[in-house]
Order: sequence, then structure tokens, then C-alpha cells
Amino acid sequence: MATTAELFEEPFVADEYIERLAWRTPGGGSRGGEAFDPKRLLEEFVNHIQELQVMDERIQRKVEKLEQQCQKEAKEFAKKVQELQKSNQVAFQHFQELDEHISYVATKVCHLGDQLEGVNTPRQRAVEAQKLMKYFNEFLDGELKSDVFTNSEKIKEAADIIQKLHLIAQELPFDRFSEVKSKIASKYHDLECQLIQEFTSAQRRGEISRMREVAAVLLHFKVKPEDNICNFKNAKMFVPSQIKCRGINAGNRGLEASTKYEVCFLVLLTCTQILQSYVKDQLEEHRKSDAEQYLKNLYDLYTRTTNLSSKLMEFNLGTDKQTFLSKLIKSIFISYLENYIEVEIGYLKSRSAMILQRYYDSKNHQKRSIGTGGIQDLKERIRQRTNLPLGPSIDTHGETFLSQEVVVNLLQETKQAFERCHRLSDPSDLPKNAFRIFSMLVEFLCTEHIDYALETGLAGIPSSDSKNANLYFLDVVHQANTIFHLFDKQFNDHLMPLISSSPKLSECLQKKKDIIEQMEVKLDMGIDTLNCMIGQMKHILAAEQKKTDFKPEDENNVLIQYTNACVKVCGYVRKQVEKIRNSMDGKNVDTVLMELGVRFHRLIYEHLQQYSYSCMGGMLAICDVAEYRKCAKDFKIALVLQLFDTLHALCNLLVVAPDNLKQVCSGEQLANLDKNILHSFVQLRVDYRSARLARHFS
Repeated sequence: MATTAELFEEPFVADEYIERLAWRTPGGGSRGGEAFDPKRLLEEFVNHIQELQVMDERIQRKVEKLEQQCQKEAKEFAKKVQELQKSNQVAFQHFQELDEHISYVATKVCHLGDQLEGVNTPRQRAVEAQKLMKYFNEFLDGELKSDVFTNSEKIKEAADIIQKLHLIAQELPFDRFSEVKSKIASKYHDLECQLIQEFTSAQRRGEISRMREVAAVLLHFKVKPEDNICNFKNAKMFVPSQIKCRGINAGNRGLEASTKYEVCFLVLLTCTQILQSYVKDQLEEHRKSDAEQYLKNLYDLYTRTTNLSSKLMEFNLGTDKQTFLSKLIKSIFISYLENYIEVEIGYLKSRSAMILQRYYDSKNHQKRSIGTGGIQDLKERIRQRTNLPLGPSIDTHGETFLSQEVVVNLLQETKQAFERCHRLSDPSDLPKNAFRIFSMLVEFLCTEHIDYALETGLAGIPSSDSKNANLYFLDVVHQANTIFHLFDKQFNDHLMPLISSSPKLSECLQKKKDIIEQMEVKLDMGIDTLNCMIGQMKHILAAEQKKTDFKPEDENNVLIQYTNACVKVCGYVRKQVEKIRNSMDGKNVDTVLMELGVRFHRLIYEHLQQYSYSCMGGMLAICDVAEYRKCAKDFKIALVLQLFDTLHALCNLLVVAPDNLKQVCSGEQLANLDKNILHSFVQLRVDYRSARLARHFS
């Protein structure tokens, strides 16, 4: 069996196991020339199998024995666990009974304590009231005999008594107890001064524990600014209070957690009241006389105070120090912040009016009332449809009455107002106040300046039959467009953050939309400028175009490519197109250029029908129209270019051979035109009366 065990190696592989067994058996392999003996090998295998069977039986008996032992131990363990669970339940029941008993005893003790307190509290109050009556009688007699008032070492007890007497005295009628009330108030003030002096002395000596004791008493007194313990000048008051608190805060590290912030609390309270006095001196000086300086000082003082508050947050002022500091700041500025927005709006209104008036005075211009409303709109519609002058135009002498300097000043004032509004307004009032400032900007920048300039520019548009008219309205539009972009930038940069999360956002956006629509209406009314442009083109054509241009005396001696009238009209149109592009942006450019292009086409179309054309004159007309078409490409409007392409095709009827007229008329560009239009162009030919041409076109 030992030999069999030696054949088991880890990991077990059956093939290798058989090989090792055969190798160990004599005659089982070719070892040292020994011959192979299968019978002996078979015999060895049979014996080995029997050994393995014996080994398997032995191991199986051992496994069964171990399993029985394991089952026995498991039953014993389960039994033991059940016994432990029963013991635990018993212990838990005992614990519950004990807990109920303890609760019962505690309830009895609390009830007994309440009964004792109910008896003791009235007794203590009666004793305390008796003592206060005794001390009050001393003030009533005018002679303080009690040791608590004469012994300086009992100042803490005296302070507690005098505070209570001071509260009682405030409830007494003045006519009967005026004298005693005065005496109590005097003693109250004397003790307060003594405590402040004691606190100052302890602070100089570095006795933090004594400072804590005095501070705990002083917290109940209303410390006045004149009784200050912070010795610093006005101009440097924002720094020493921080330094003072930092030094005391360092000393506070050795104090108990419940009282360690009392010293800083007292210092802050005193310094805050001194700060309130300083703020009052700085603001009251300009409150009624100089609104601009008042607002600047208010913004500066409030900003510096809030910055100081942020730095003081690092000191140990208790768990609710942020609320504490906020209340202190509010107590300082409450009287100025309540009506801040009224002062802001009043100043902004007067300042904006002054900026505008100063500008108009520099131009020696007196603002006039420009007609608006339904009558003015009716006049504009009639003028657009009839080209009739409905009153004299205003000569602006080339002045647009728009100033970048004025706009920058107005926007700068409004920007500062928005900043002050953000800092000084209560969070609940911030959107409303910002909207009021925005309304001021709209009134003076958009209405009083931009809208007035547009109205003046509209009134200054000359009639369409004016010669050499200067079209300054486009300059007004250009500057107004630039200014409005600045206005829109301030709207997004400074107003939107203040109103983005409030209902005022939709109101401001609607107001801005109304302003844009109002200006769009003014631009639409400025369509008279296009009438003037067309009028100028008519004057050029009337002055430069000659009948002999299209019916030359010598057909064989025409040296020009296009007429002089065409050259001047195209030059004028290109300048106006460039001016329109520079003056407007967005869809307005395409809208105005489309309207101008259609009118330009109608003018050239009607102009060409005023002349008769020879063969060479027709060629020259085609060259002119080709030049007009090049000019039309500058418009970059598909409709305008299409109109001039059609006009160019119509001009081909002036030179085409009679036999080809029908073919040309049925071409792609002319097939959809009315026959009367085609006929009208053919009639312009000098050879129209010939029987041959009439026959081919009939």
C-alpha cells in the first residue's frame, strides 16, 4: 500500500499514473535489456486494483465516521444556540422591566421637581421683588445706603439691579415719578461708564477673563457712541475695527465656547455705533445739496462696510454671526436705503436731461415738437402713395442730432446706477428698481435722443422733385443703428443679471421690443428717402439724356459704349446702395434695397419708353441697360436682377430683324410677358411703320 501511495502525485493524471506503475513492474517495460512480460504486468495490474479497492473501502469508512461525528457536533451546537436564545429572551424581558421602572421613577422625580419649582419660583420672585422695592425706596428717598451701590467690587450685582430698575422706571408715569426716574437713569449711565472703563483697562492689561466678565454685563446695556472703546479716526475707521477684533479674537482662544465671542460682540457693537455716526456725517452733508456725491458716498460706504463684514466673518462671533453682522449693517444704513431708489431716479432724470440739453445748446438747437400720432402717419402714407409734399421739410444743415459722446455719458450714468442698484437694493426690490432705471434710459436715450433725431431726420427729408437734395436721413439711421447696438449691449451686460430670475424680465423684453418696433416704423416712414433718390435719378436723366442718343444722325459714327446719362445714374445708384448698406443691418438692408431696386427698374423702364430708337440707337440702349444691370447686381437682390434681365431682353426687340421678332418674343425671358408690353417696345423702333415690321409682329 505504501508503494501504491507513492504513485499518487499531485496533480493526478491517470495516464502518467499507469506509466509509472508499469515502469516500476519488472518486465513491464524495456529496462536494461529486460524482455517485456505481459503476464507479469497483468498480474501486477490485478494486484494493484485489489490494493486500490482496499484503500477505497478504508477511506470510505473514515469518511462515514467523520460525517457521523460532524452531525453529532451540529446537533449539540444547535441545542446550545437554542439555550442561549432562551437566556437572551429572559435577559431582554428583565431589561424591559428595569427600563419601565427607571422611567416610572424618573417621571416621579420630574413631577416632584416641577412641584418644588412651582413653590420655589414665586418665592424667589417675591424675594427679588422685595429687594427691588427696597432699592427703589432708596432712589425715592434720594440716599443710596445699600452696600451693593457703595462697594465698587460689587459693580456686577449693581449693574444687574440697575438694569431691572431702569426697565421698571420706564413703565412708571412721568408726572409722578420724574425725579426718581431721573436718578435711576443717572445711576444707570454712571454704572455703564464704569463698566466701559473697566473693560478698557482690562483690555489694555490683557486680562481676557476680566474682559469676558465685564462684556457679559455690558451686553445688556445700550452702549452709546460717545462711550467708545475704539480710539480711531474717521478716515481709517474700516481697518482698526478689524484689527481690534483680530487681537481680541486671538485672546478669546482660552475662553469657554459659550462665552468666547462676547468680547468681540461688544467691540463690534460699539464700533458699529461709531461707524453709524461717521456714516451720518458723511451722507447728511450731501443728502439734499448734491445727489451725485451723496449716491457715490452711499455706495462707497456701504461697499466698504460689507467688505469689512466679510472680513469679520473669520472671527468667532457665534454660530449665527452672518445674521448678526447683517443686522448691524442694516441698522447703520436703514434710513438711507429706504428711499435710495427715489434719490437714484431723481438724480438720473436730472443728470440725463442736463446731458441732452448741454448737447443741443452746443449745436445752438432748440428742440421742437415734431408731429406724431395718427395725423403724421396719415401724411406719411399719402406722401408715399402720391409723392405730394404735405408741408415744408426742415433743413437740418446736415446735422443728425445724434452724438456718440452723449450716448456714452448716458450709458455710463446708467451703468453706475445699475451697479449702485445691485449693491444697495433689497433683493426683493432689485428687479423693480432695475426696471425703473431701465425706463429712465429708454426715456432719455431712446425717446428723447434717438427717436427725436429720427423724427427730425424724417421731417428734413426733401421732396422728390428737389434738385441736388442731400439725404442726411441715412446718416441718422446709421448712427441710430450704432447707438442701439450699444444700448442692447448694456441691456444684456448690466440689466439682464438683475432681472433674469424675476417677472420683470418679460416686462423689460417687451419694452425693448416696443422700442425696436417704434424705430422700425420710423425707418418705414423714411421710405421718402427713396423717393428723393428716384427724384435725383430723374433729374440726372432729364438733364443728361438727349433724344439724339438713341437716334444718331450718323449711324456709322457712334463711338460711345453707353450714354453719359447712364454713367451718371449708375454712379449715383452705387453710392446710394453703399450708403444704405453702411446705414442699416439685418433684414432692413434687403427690404430697403429691394424697394429701391424695384423703383429704379420702373424709372428706367418708363424712361426708355420716352424715345424712338434707330438700329444703332437700340444697340446703345441695350448697352445702357446692360450697364444698369451690372449696377443692379450690387443690390444682391434676386428680384431686382431678374427685372433688369427682363428689361435687357425687351431692349433686344429694338434691334432684332423683323423676321426674328416672333422667335425672340417666344424666348424664355419674354414668353410670359403681356403682349401689350412687347408691342409697346416694338413701337419704339423708327422702322415700326414699315409694312414689313407690322406684318411680322401682327
